[in-house]
Amino acid sequence: MNQKQLFAFVALSLAWGSAFYWIKVALEQLQPFTLVAWRLLLGSLLLALTAYVKRSAMPRGWAQWWPLLLMGLLNIAIPLVMTTSGQQYIDTGVASIVLSTVPLFTMIVSYFALREDSLNGWQLAGLLVGFGGVVLLLLRDIGGGQSTLWGYVSHLLAAMLYAGSAVFARKTLHGHSVIVQALVPTAFSGALVWAAVPLVESPVQAPTELMTLLGIIVLGGASSYLAYMLYYYLIRTIGPTRASMTTYTFPLVGIAMGTLFLNETLDPLLLAGGALVLGSVLVVNRA
Repeated sequence: MNQKQLFAFVALSLAWGSAFYWIKVALEQLQPFTLVAWRLLLGSLLLALTAYVKRSAMPRGWAQWWPLLLMGLLNIAIPLVMTTSGQQYIDTGVASIVLSTVPLFTMIVSYFALREDSLNGWQLAGLLVGFGGVVLLLLRDIGGGQSTLWGYVSHLLAAMLYAGSAVFARKTLHGHSVIVQALVPTAFSGALVWAAVPLVESPVQAPTELMTLLGIIVLGGASSYLAYMLYYYLIRTIGPTRASMTTYTFPLVGIAMGTLFLNETLDPLLLAGGALVLGSVLVVNRA
C-alpha cells in the first residue's frame, strides 16, 4: 500500500472499529431498525451534499443502477440491521471479534469468484482455527439462551454478506466515482430501512438524549459517510481481500472501548477466542 492507501486503511479501521461502542450506547434509547435508519439518513445526506458539490455523474440505465442498489441491500441494509440487533445480546468486544472473520470469508469468496488469491493447506487450517475461536467465544456465553446465540449468528451472517458484497463490488462497480459508489447504496439502504421502521418498531423514535445524538453523529458521519467512501476506494485500489483486513483492528478497538467505557468483562476465554480468530486471519492472508 502507498501512503494514501495506508491512511485510508487506518482511518477506515478507526471509523468502523469505534462503531461497536456507539451502537451499544445508542441502543440504550433507540431500537435497532430506528438506530440504523437515523444513521443511514445522516450518512446519505452528507454523501448527497458531497456528490452535489463535486458534481458527480450519477448512473445511467438499469445496467448501472442495479449493482449499486444490490450493494445497498446486501452490504448495508441487511448486515447493519442484523449486527445492530445482535449487539443487544453480546458485548462489544465479542461482536468486534466475531465480525473480524470478514477476511476469512472474503478469502474463500475471492478465491472462487476472482481467482486473485490462493487457498493452500495452511490457509484452510487457518480458517478452521478462526471458526474454532468463534466457537470458544460462544462457549463463554453458553448460558445466554437464544438471544445470545442470535448475537453470534447475526454477526457471522453479516461477515459473510460483507465478504460476498466486497467481491461483488470489485467485479461490477466500474466506471463510477467513489462518492457515487457510496451514495447510491447508502441512500437506497436507508430508504429500505426507513420503510420498515413503522412496520416493526412503531412509533418512530427520535434521538433525544445527548449520548444517543453523539452516537448518531459518529455512526452517520464517520462510520457511514466517511467509511463507505474509504471502503470503496480501497476495494478499487487494493482489492477486496486486503480491504477487508481493516477488520483486524475491530477487536482492538471494540474490546478497549467496551472494557474502558462499558465495564465489559475482559476474561481469559475472550482473549483466547480473540487470539484464535485474529491469528487465523493472519495465517490465511500471509500463508
